[in-house]
Amino acid sequence: MPAPREDLTAAEAEAAMELIIAKNMFLTTGGELIGKRDIKITDTTTADLYDPPLS
Repeated sequence: MPAPREDLTAAEAEAAMELIIAKNMFLTTGGELIGKRDIKITDTTTADLYDPPLS
């Protein structure tokens, strides 16, 4: 999954959430989305410490 733009603002992210809710873009077993909950960007770094030998 690509990373978000470096200059992404909270207002832009919130506007995207509002559009998703207004257009009912997600089909869930619990019904329609009715409100915003949270926005987070999680950054993960992986260090590969071992590569198995090629067979």
